Amino acid sequence: MQDRSNDPLIDVSQLTVGMFIHLDLGWMSHPFPLSSFKISSTDQLLVLRRLGLTQVRWSPAKSDLSLRPNAPAADAAAAPAEPAQPSQPTPEELAREAHRRALALQREALRLCEAQYREAAEGFRGVMDLVQSDPHSARGHAERLTAALLDKMLVEGDLNMRLLNEAAGDRGTAHALNVCIIALLLGRAFGLSRDEMMDLGVGSLLHDVGKLEVAARLRHRDESFTAAETQAYQQHVIKGVAIGQTMGLAPAPLLIIAQHHEHADGSGFPQRINMDRMSTGARIVALVNRFDGLCNPLISSKAMTPHEALSLMFAQGRNRFDATMLNAFIRMMGVYPPGSTVQLTDDRYALVVSVNSARPLKPRVMVHDTKVSKDDALVLNLEETPDLGIRRSLKPQFLPRAALDYLSPRSRIAYFFDAVMTGPGELVT
Repeated sequence: MQDRSNDPLIDVSQLTVGMFIHLDLGWMSHPFPLSSFKISSTDQLLVLRRLGLTQVRWSPAKSDLSLRPNAPAADAAAAPAEPAQPSQPTPEELAREAHRRALALQREALRLCEAQYREAAEGFRGVMDLVQSDPHSARGHAERLTAALLDKMLVEGDLNMRLLNEAAGDRGTAHALNVCIIALLLGRAFGLSRDEMMDLGVGSLLHDVGKLEVAARLRHRDESFTAAETQAYQQHVIKGVAIGQTMGLAPAPLLIIAQHHEHADGSGFPQRINMDRMSTGARIVALVNRFDGLCNPLISSKAMTPHEALSLMFAQGRNRFDATMLNAFIRMMGVYPPGSTVQLTDDRYALVVSVNSARPLKPRVMVHDTKVSKDDALVLNLEETPDLGIRRSLKPQFLPRAALDYLSPRSRIAYFFDAVMTGPGELVT
């Protein structure tokens, strides 16, 4: 983490628009997307003054105090002479400028999304560090993390499922966040209440908490397990419920922990109950947990593309999953979920980076274009290109080497959410 100890302190009453500040409260204790940001409005100043802080750190070098309201104008006498009217830009210059601005917006959207993900990952690791030593504090941290996610997710307008450039570092954190984020987005699609979303978030974050008391080599199911090893692996559910009770979890999150490996047809474990006896939250988490397990298995060579994982789950849908939820899940994720490598109808290769739930066949993709450097590659919204679509999904290893190097598909799929960008040149979200 960046050392900010040399950043000066300033009284909250002296903050102004344009200052770049750092909140030492932590991501879960404030409503802003990030803990470090440039103040952009008087509304943000009002929120900051209601947080109960007397001072915050700020970075003068990153601040833009010319953004202050009512900032004094420069001395007119010292102002340079007005330059001559420039010549009209050529179409090529206009196109380059539009590309530059769109690329800057794209990079900023991704930077914000990944920074939020890192802060959420840090919050989750803080929860797990407390589970065994201070279980009640761990529950409080899990509830605050869920509330922070909801405060940033339950906003006006649409959200997109976003593929990230980096995962959380450790597999357990990445899996917990993937399951939680996707489960909450699915709960949002079903119109769950705030209280129901809180229960869903806490339960999905902690669905594998019982693995803390399972030997490390048995925490991930393997086809080579003996019957005794399989039974030891399955014990993480019962152990998780016991830990959840020690933490003082409410009944709904406990049911998610207890039932996240059950199946609609009664073929799951440990109780072999059917869909009618599963809670709504458990049915959501069972579905999402299976999806992430297929995309991010312990052995990366066995990983399915997100498109393949959805296809397999759809084939099993009449048996293992709540069909209504599965259909809603596929609509939300898109036929080609983020992380899918595809070939377009013009034969170019692309990587799906976010989905359009209203047009599941028309996601946003980063296209391998030999005329554009990888660093300058823009995301193309297929909804805005009626003559271009997806021909097929394919595994990354079947991409030509140049396309593979350019697109750099992730060995571990990590998801988060961000708000839809609208307006001219909509290319990223």
